[in-house]
Amino acid sequence: MGMRVISAREAAQMVRTGDTLLIGGSGGGHAVPDTLIAAVAERFLAEGAPRNLTTVHPVGLGDRKSRGIGHLAHDGLLKRVVCGTLVDSPPVERMALEDRVEAYTLPQGAISQLTREMAAGRPGLITHTGLGTFVDPRLGGGRQSPSATEDLVEVVQLAGREWLFYKPFVPQVAFLRGTTADEDGNISMEQEAIFGEMLSMAQATRRVGGLVIVQVKRLARRGTLPPKSVKIPGMMVDYVVVDPTQMQTYVSDYNPAYAGELKIPLSAIEPLAFDARKVIARRAALELFPGAICNLGSGISTGIATVAAEEGMLEAITLTNEQGLIGGAPATGNEVGASRNYHAMIDQPYQFDFYDGGGLELAFLSFAEVDGAGSVNVSRFGDRIIGPGGFINISQNAKKVVFSGTFTAAGLDISWPDGQTRIAREGRDRKFVAGLQQLTYSGAYAGSVGQEALYVTERAVFRRNEAGRMELIEIAPGVDLERDVLAQMGFRPDISTALKPMEARLFRPEPIGLERSLKVSQRPERASRA
Repeated sequence: MGMRVISAREAAQMVRTGDTLLIGGSGGGHAVPDTLIAAVAERFLAEGAPRNLTTVHPVGLGDRKSRGIGHLAHDGLLKRVVCGTLVDSPPVERMALEDRVEAYTLPQGAISQLTREMAAGRPGLITHTGLGTFVDPRLGGGRQSPSATEDLVEVVQLAGREWLFYKPFVPQVAFLRGTTADEDGNISMEQEAIFGEMLSMAQATRRVGGLVIVQVKRLARRGTLPPKSVKIPGMMVDYVVVDPTQMQTYVSDYNPAYAGELKIPLSAIEPLAFDARKVIARRAALELFPGAICNLGSGISTGIATVAAEEGMLEAITLTNEQGLIGGAPATGNEVGASRNYHAMIDQPYQFDFYDGGGLELAFLSFAEVDGAGSVNVSRFGDRIIGPGGFINISQNAKKVVFSGTFTAAGLDISWPDGQTRIAREGRDRKFVAGLQQLTYSGAYAGSVGQEALYVTERAVFRRNEAGRMELIEIAPGVDLERDVLAQMGFRPDISTALKPMEARLFRPEPIGLERSLKVSQRPERASRA
């Protein structure tokens, strides 16, 4: 029997108690089958079924309010969640904090690549990514709630070294999304902001006899979709649900730049306000060099794309994001994961292949906590469970990593009248601490593979030195070293004998002339055939 068009309510009836749902999409509504997820929640509230579901999705799914996986945040409905992040789904994050759900956060790239292993019937994913972090089973195994007791990750020995083995899942149902379905169930994604791993998820689910249900915006006549536009062949699709109100993201009904339909003038990308985030993004951007292949993580580092656009240097570098976008200006805010003016869009697992293989020359990432050895926590702090997202894949494998963040958090009031630092109110929370709440990046592991690391804030810049210690190398104009830096840290860093001021141009509203910096920067040697 071929594909059938059904309603979202009928699709929800296909889900049974105890099922594992493999769900496509990314972050703030990018190719998220939200109508299908919501229909399952509606059925549960009306009937009390299905119950005890496991959801598996590489990226966090939600609008940071109640949509996405947040629809499923009901006791009895959701038993286990396995994902890259929980930050997009506050209701599920609360369930994890209160131990009302078995919660695991694993590297986004590992879950993404695992879908291909599952599709092929291989035993699971073997990778170095995650070693020495909280995902390593010796350091927690990715668990984020006490009830998460099953081991989803193992350490294995192969070819004389350690690896992590990520175990496969057996999905009974896949919820996927595209733009158009034809009468044979072929799915195209021409209006979507990402591709994700829709094909791999469909293949993995069909291999074990599960159902593949795809949400789309519209139907087309049989044989009218260009064959090369088909991302999920009809032979993989059991049911299609049509939602003509489907939005491209939770914010945008349809942005043609996100779909790659057109490229926008750089002047249409609004510059950042002159504040601490912009100062940090500017200083981080000084690490760029012509032709640099980079990743911009979420948070403060996304501002680097905006700075490069404002400075007219966006085309001199290649910015990428985990979701598979190459080139252009990755989006910021609640639409992180999309991009504008990109050169190519590839499936997410292939992007992570490139990252894990060391293809990134520069990675710009955020931090929540840093310790004296240069280790970083972004995944769990205070009463928040964020998860690593793609952070571990990126940070462990890039040739050089630049971590960015404000020096303190929660209430920081800082400005630069006449280019001099003025701290009207210090942040309540220290970010340079004696011990991390969770280990998302291991300074020791990074040192063992010879990776260079820089830590950029609005008032000071550090590096991890050859002794494996944090070393202060730059300080902002007007900052008192003892009062504004050292007294705000939970450890005492080494201080460079060549300590210098951060460049004055960073602290003025006008453009900094990034082009001049790139012209004098040198690209590191790339490997070549002898």
